[in-house]
Amino acid sequence: MTTQEPPQTLSVSQLNGLAKQLLEDCFAQVNVTGELSTLSRPSSGHWYFTLKDDRAQIRCAFFKGKNMRVNFNPEPGQQVSVRGKVSLYEGRGDYQLIIDSMQQAGAGALALAFEKLKQELLAAGWFDPEHKKPLPATIKHVAVVTSPTGAAIHDILSVFKRRWPAMQISVLPVLVQGNNAAGQIANAIAQANHWARTKQLDFDVILVSRGGGSLEDLWPFNEHIVAAAIHDSELPVISAVGHEVDFSISDFVADIRAATPSAAAELLSPDQAELVSKLHLLKGRLAKAQQLRLRRWQEQLLSLSRRVRDPRSQLREQSQRLDDLELRLQRQWQQSQRRRQQRLNAANQQLALLNPERQLKAKHKELSGLRDRMQHAIKLRLQQPRIALKNMEQQLRALGPEQTLNRGYAIISDQNGAIVRDADALKSGDQLNAKLAKGAATLTVSK
Repeated sequence: MTTQEPPQTLSVSQLNGLAKQLLEDCFAQVNVTGELSTLSRPSSGHWYFTLKDDRAQIRCAFFKGKNMRVNFNPEPGQQVSVRGKVSLYEGRGDYQLIIDSMQQAGAGALALAFEKLKQELLAAGWFDPEHKKPLPATIKHVAVVTSPTGAAIHDILSVFKRRWPAMQISVLPVLVQGNNAAGQIANAIAQANHWARTKQLDFDVILVSRGGGSLEDLWPFNEHIVAAAIHDSELPVISAVGHEVDFSISDFVADIRAATPSAAAELLSPDQAELVSKLHLLKGRLAKAQQLRLRRWQEQLLSLSRRVRDPRSQLREQSQRLDDLELRLQRQWQQSQRRRQQRLNAANQQLALLNPERQLKAKHKELSGLRDRMQHAIKLRLQQPRIALKNMEQQLRALGPEQTLNRGYAIISDQNGAIVRDADALKSGDQLNAKLAKGAATLTVSK
């Protein structure tokens, strides 16, 4: 009888690490289409969003450097197609998608049509190296099939003017975008070959070019009629369509593909011919050496990857953790600001109640009332003595000599003003003064 050993106990971080490795190994590259939601762009330059449909959703991380190649401004609600790998954010145990590229979902149908035509032409041998015509050793006259008003022709002419002003340039004006563009481009390529064949113009090479744009903008260069015109061209054809990351069917069919219109002009400049030839030779040798060395490194890396975690994965993990902390800090700061604002509003209300100006107005009002009461009291206090004085004046008048004089009496005084009260003190011939109620008189004592 044998006993079964108990299963190994894992920590949470160990379990998440194993789950992450399993997801990344099983889903190293997937293409997903869905609706953008909750798009967040921290200061680190990374993008975090949710991709959803009507039944499910998945978190996505689009790191800086990769997202700089997106040629449109993603907004919540847009339908997009993304390519990336399934992973796990170990810090939260969240299942997520690490994005490598993004394009608008409308381009998905065009991408399928692009791939279908590419496979058809590949099977037909149109991309085979034996069909590629070499550039002439000396190039004097270039037929440029492009828009006469676009940025591409400006870049091309600027490079030729700087590197080789003697180069003869003939612009075959065409539309490079829209429904009629493909037909015009194919006709221009055929016309350039006709003029060269009939010696009307001594073209050495044809440059098919336009500036960058979306897949829809570049679509005329992915149509079969343009590919056929390039394939049937007797003159060497260089395709320089879009930016360095853009590839079109014309790039695969053409004899040479240039990354940009400026790069095509540099390639056609006389001082570039020998360098390009040597570069292609060295590139082949280097590619073989790199493939051999890369194969060895891949074997070593595969062996080491089983034992050591990819530091880039740890860096992305820490970068994502830092973004989480930044977002949490922003939310906490906003909450703190709201609390401070609430406390400030409460303090302002309390300060308004305790405002000294308001209290001073109340005191002024109270003082004004007291002043009115005091003035009223003073007025009352002054009226009482006046009334008493008036009463005393009336009493004084009632008891004064005027009242007695009014009853017919008189006040007798001698020449010195002394009041005469005793008749015995008088003698005959004395002069006396008599004060009456009205006026006065001088009297002489006769008896």
